[in-house]
Amino acid sequence: MRVLSFSEKGCIRKNNEDSFLVLPSQGLYAVADGMGGHRAGEVASSTALREVEKSAPRLVELEDQILERELTAAFIQANRVVYESSTTKPENAGMGTTLTVLLVRSKTAVIAHVGDSRAYLWRDKELTALTMDHSMVGELVRLGQISLEEAEKHPQRHVLMRAVGADPEIELDCKSLSLQTGDVFLLCTDGFSNMISNQELAETFLEHGSWEARFEKLRKLTLERGAPDNFTALCCIMDQADE
Repeated sequence: MRVLSFSEKGCIRKNNEDSFLVLPSQGLYAVADGMGGHRAGEVASSTALREVEKSAPRLVELEDQILERELTAAFIQANRVVYESSTTKPENAGMGTTLTVLLVRSKTAVIAHVGDSRAYLWRDKELTALTMDHSMVGELVRLGQISLEEAEKHPQRHVLMRAVGADPEIELDCKSLSLQTGDVFLLCTDGFSNMISNQELAETFLEHGSWEARFEKLRKLTLERGAPDNFTALCCIMDQADE
């Protein structure tokens, strides 16, 4: 698998509160978007990823059928550590983070997710969202009260319903899928997905040329549109995905 990545503070923010994790030898990839005052967001996102990284050696040795259970346990541990830090250290009060993790084995991939960072699958020239935003607006979309188009411009689209470290207990989404040759996974924070629509993603992925060129085009487009937030993306490319 090839992995392409970028993580930038954007055009307005003074620091980057996003973090990402790339562990090819363990097949573990993740993005996190922290929140909180005076750099606490950076602490939250990096802390969560550090706890996930600690679980990597154990995950490598597991059978596929228990990967979801053990990845869920890693999220629970990450939530505990971030929550404890936010409640015991005044400088970290109120911090939390999104967390989206991809675990790749020989024939199976597992996606675990909390917050509004996203995971996509590009397969057979079609883009599929693998995650649902755990946000107030995402919930309204799921209930059919607003459309996807309305959600993109909703004034409360950034209000999260779930985040790592926000509460003592955590609820996450976790799913497994069978891998196919040529699969491409995209993990990204909302600073990227708010600037690039799903249709634009699909159109760019359809273009000829290398994945490096396509990925760089998306990075530049995010910056050209003003990049008001930090933005991070990982592109995980299975064998024979170039066209």
